Amino acid sequence: MASISFPSHGQSLEGSGSGLDSHESQFYSPGFDTSSSFQMNPMSSHPPRTPKTSIISNTTHSYKPGYEPSEEQVDEHLTPDDLDLDEADEKVKGAEKRVMKEEIWREIILTSNGRDKAFKLIQYSIRVYLLFHASVAGSRLLRRSSGSKWSINLVERLSSTASGLSFTRKLLLLFNWLHPLTIIRAQQTVPYSSERSQSKAAKTKSFLQTLLYAPPPVLLELINAGADDVATLARLGLIGKRTGSQAEKFSDWCFFFATLVSLVENGVERQVITSQQSEVEGRMYNESMSGASAKSKPKISKVDEKELSRLRKQDYWLQVTRAKLVMDLIFVSYSVFNLKRAAASVTAFTGLASAILSSAKLYEKHKSTLVKALLSSS
Repeated sequence: MASISFPSHGQSLEGSGSGLDSHESQFYSPGFDTSSSFQMNPMSSHPPRTPKTSIISNTTHSYKPGYEPSEEQVDEHLTPDDLDLDEADEKVKGAEKRVMKEEIWREIILTSNGRDKAFKLIQYSIRVYLLFHASVAGSRLLRRSSGSKWSINLVERLSSTASGLSFTRKLLLLFNWLHPLTIIRAQQTVPYSSERSQSKAAKTKSFLQTLLYAPPPVLLELINAGADDVATLARLGLIGKRTGSQAEKFSDWCFFFATLVSLVENGVERQVITSQQSEVEGRMYNESMSGASAKSKPKISKVDEKELSRLRKQDYWLQVTRAKLVMDLIFVSYSVFNLKRAAASVTAFTGLASAILSSAKLYEKHKSTLVKALLSSS
């Protein structure tokens, strides 16, 4: 049996010739057990392994953009833990049948992000209906009929409802800047170990220093959420309209750049998932062509099939996220660049598409949570 041991503390970075001083080396002290080791059988045709975890599980998505108003970031993000249910398992199928759609929507509505999605669906559904209503009215050459007065009143009520829903969504997500601010404040205290004393202490940075070293997406989210709140306060009449208009334009630019950043992150994540998927498929092919024993092959194949199914599901939802981000980018481009051609039609359809896609992600996340709760209780 071959034994592989981890290096001891004496063979750490201090003895590697890295040239770190005492101040820098405090952040690089090893935190693992120096006596730990593992055994591996070199004669085994299938050495023990565990499915590789996607980089998505280790990536902190600090910014998931929204528009009118900004969306919450954490609630909508699907992690690998949300997609690890085995759909072929009989217990999972039974639990999915027991979870009612009304129960899932109830859990969604309990969150501010869920209410925002529900109102967004209604708001842009009304806007799309008004577009079709206007086209039908134009095709009739504005002929007067007995129901024309009722139709005009209906259009006015629906227009007022859509505007009211937009304002309500802004009020629901006031103080959204608290989330990035919490992340920045949490980084003010950095644990470190001193060479003279083995006890851990806390080094407190100034808030300005922490702010300067914060990740750009977090800073962008903080500024965007603050500008959104200023624009909302202006609509409430607490701030001048001119200040609110400038804050709204600045928020649009922040949302535009944040959407571009999210698209780049989405592309990187998809590349990682695709490479892992190809690796698992290649491993399954090699195992099918190798002379594996009849006892070990089914177990390994089952693990690989489950991993491949999870990776494919992650890639599917990453594609859904990419489509949603593209819709957001088209939507905000009309405001940022002041585009006029077909503005009402494009913003209505892209807003509705973005609402449907983001609601689907939220629905899947809450459904997975409820199914796991049933499986753990049974």
